Amino acid sequence: MVYRVARLVETGVPPESILLLTFTRKAAGEMLERAAGLADERCKHVSGGTFHALAHRVLRNNAPLLGFHRTFTVLDRADMEEVVQSLVGELQIDRGSIRFPKRSTLASILSKSANRQQSIEALMGEEYAQFLEHISHVNKLGNLYKEYKRINQLMDYDDLILFLRQLLAENEDIRQHLSEQYRYIMVDEYQDTNSIQADIVKWLAFKHRNIMVVGDDSQSIYSFRGANYKNMFEFPSLFPETKVIKLEENYRSTQPILTFTNTLMDQAQEKYTKCLFTERTDGDVPRVIDTRSEPEQAMFIYRTIKEEINKGRSIKDFAILFRAAHHSFELEVELTRQGMPYVKYGGFKFMESAHIKDVLAHFRVILNRDDTVSWGRILRL
Repeated sequence: MVYRVARLVETGVPPESILLLTFTRKAAGEMLERAAGLADERCKHVSGGTFHALAHRVLRNNAPLLGFHRTFTVLDRADMEEVVQSLVGELQIDRGSIRFPKRSTLASILSKSANRQQSIEALMGEEYAQFLEHISHVNKLGNLYKEYKRINQLMDYDDLILFLRQLLAENEDIRQHLSEQYRYIMVDEYQDTNSIQADIVKWLAFKHRNIMVVGDDSQSIYSFRGANYKNMFEFPSLFPETKVIKLEENYRSTQPILTFTNTLMDQAQEKYTKCLFTERTDGDVPRVIDTRSEPEQAMFIYRTIKEEINKGRSIKDFAILFRAAHHSFELEVELTRQGMPYVKYGGFKFMESAHIKDVLAHFRVILNRDDTVSWGRILRL
């Protein structure tokens, strides 16, 4: 994408007519800096940024069409959680009921429901079964939250994307204007887009159909945010004239890892068939270890690390990756039990989890009846 931006600018394409969409402002900035290094400073005038930044710019100019003032306020995640918490009091929840979800969980439910275009009932049934008793309350909260935002001229990050799609779908003049303004559209990490963002891309390019997306159907990791890797496979249907260019040479991994990956991905039912290769032919072959349970897996990892340390390795030589922070809990328990030190990055440590701190609070007041912090935690249960 960097080279394409540089090439377009070099051949006389006005940089203001190029739109580069990425998932972070930093990524967009770095791409344009590199493009400027290849071509010239004109590349820095390319419109680069996130879907949310684009939505913010467009909505500021067209907010009245959606019933908002141009001075609407954008809520960040912390603001969203505060608003949600302020509305919980209107639900009249029975104090004797099972603990109600905390504000961050409620915000996640509402955000995922919006991003995935999935009902709160279906979402909670799939991912929040522990709170099924409160489905009606959360549903009501969702409606209260929408109404509160409308009355107070507020939009959260999810609204920016949703309203941009609505604006493009319902207003041909705006579609026409943006499609004429941005004659060259590029989207990075397309496998991490959701269905709403895919619709936005479709509307932006509806006139000239001059669009390039870059993505890897084998590495989508943001499904929890509503990302839909199938957008990669549906793109040629949206744009029948699509030309698929496969980037198969890898500059990071070693060939044993790529051979393993090729074998694994050959089993996928939906895929762009690829054969990854590299000039780095050395390296170890990855191993797959199948264990019967999470505790057994944790024990295996501990024993493997212990064996390697006994052979002279340092404990700092080991890193363990998880798909989600909470998947580490079983291993944390095992490492703590064995007295093996570790550092966790991201998420809560096992001992910091709310339900564990609740249990520990009971033990602490047994040992120290003057522990007001633990008493306070118990009394809030």
